[in-house]
Amino acid sequence: MKRKGIIFACIGLLLTLAVAGWCAGLSSFIQSAAVPPPPEPLQKRDAIVVLTGGSNRLDAGFDLLEKGFGKKLFISGVYRGTEIKKLLKHWKDEPQSNLDCCVVLGFEADNTAGNAVETVNWLRRQNYSSLYLVTANYHLKRALLEFNRIAPDLDIAPFPVAPDHLDLNLWWQSPATRNLVLREYMKYIAAWLLHIGQHNK
Repeated sequence: MKRKGIIFACIGLLLTLAVAGWCAGLSSFIQSAAVPPPPEPLQKRDAIVVLTGGSNRLDAGFDLLEKGFGKKLFISGVYRGTEIKKLLKHWKDEPQSNLDCCVVLGFEADNTAGNAVETVNWLRRQNYSSLYLVTANYHLKRALLEFNRIAPDLDIAPFPVAPDHLDLNLWWQSPATRNLVLREYMKYIAAWLLHIGQHNK
């Protein structure tokens, strides 16, 4: 009986530590995501990469391109049938025709890992090695993991974007935001475990 009690106590302790670690990780994840978007960058890079899937990402990417912070803008995860001019029109009322040559659309990716593969393949073809990675603030850590997992040699400057109507400082008060944060955190943990597993092979 004493042995069973010790076993149950050890199991309880391990569960408590696991829950505490999970909660601490969640707190760190939210704090890093809630950092305000960076000021205008100072360094030019080879490319600007936007991962589709949320508000304000395209605006940020086109704005960086127009200001000359990258030679080309690559938009990964675009729905098939979308054309550059439509995206430009979405960005501004009057399309900037001088940007047409510098915007490339990627249609193959349907998740973050696919974004990384699609983008890295394009970067290699262009002989590019540095980029701004534009995506939502809550999505950035997982995106960086996926990119670093398949192309650790790339020089990636993260460029987080704050989506509309998403307050990470009060994330628990909104069911939609709470579900989004928890879902993204679990996806991040899965990507991290995959990254660690491959790194240790």
